[in-house]
Amino acid sequence: MEMLLVHPAIKAFMCGSLSGTCSTLLFQPLDLVKTRLQTLQSGVQPGSGRVGMVSVLLSVVRTERLLGLWKGVSPSFVRTIPGVGIYFSTYHSMKQHFLQDRRPGAMQAVLLGGGARTVAGVVMLPITVIKTRFECGRYRYVSVCGALRSVCQTEGPAALFSGLMATLLRDVPFSGIYLMFYSQSKASLPQEISASPSAPLANFTCGILAGVLASLITQPADVVKTHVQVNPQLRTTEAIRSIYTERGLQGFFRGAVPRSLRRTMMAAMAWTVFEQMMERIGLKS
Repeated sequence: MEMLLVHPAIKAFMCGSLSGTCSTLLFQPLDLVKTRLQTLQSGVQPGSGRVGMVSVLLSVVRTERLLGLWKGVSPSFVRTIPGVGIYFSTYHSMKQHFLQDRRPGAMQAVLLGGGARTVAGVVMLPITVIKTRFECGRYRYVSVCGALRSVCQTEGPAALFSGLMATLLRDVPFSGIYLMFYSQSKASLPQEISASPSAPLANFTCGILAGVLASLITQPADVVKTHVQVNPQLRTTEAIRSIYTERGLQGFFRGAVPRSLRRTMMAAMAWTVFEQMMERIGLKS
């Protein structure tokens, strides 16, 4: 009974937070491997073996044990639980305000997804910065609070918002593109499938297809964002120039495989769980 009295935006926040928590726990190793790939030092000797996702994965397990793959999961949770909740509650509130339960068109989906991600991205950026530093292996932080204190004391509070432009250039298009393809592919499903017990699986498949395309399009911005947050003295334009000088165009797609896997699976799972939970409590997602 108490749940029925909660404001719809709060319900959406709770459903989103739970769905994001589950997906973060499962796919954190892919995020760590992606960050390590993107922040590898450029001084690799010519002729040496190519460093890829599998070699980084094995290196982490060998030097930091299996649990090392979940390094950074603590700040990821601190970011995900409120961050995904803010995203879904903002999305739900905007959708109800502007569309009144109508299915969004392609452009409307882009605006809804991008708007919700902008709000969540700006609010949670400081935790994103700390999470990235935890995962890259260059800093020896022992806790989220200790990392926040260290950054503020040594670099100033402004460092917590490093990479804001690159983050928005990555996350806003991703969310807009993802939601557009996700909503349109769901709308194209036959009614028999949408109303059947296999609907969650069908929705998950639509999410995977949408996530692959959105991840690849926004991959360059993710590489730039990681470099700026790990090296806060770099400006976004300087990071772009540095990546291109050191690695060429392919440098902007370093870590694309683990990131695509993680973002695609996380988004698909988060949306599937969110929609199922919203349906259970009597709200349209």
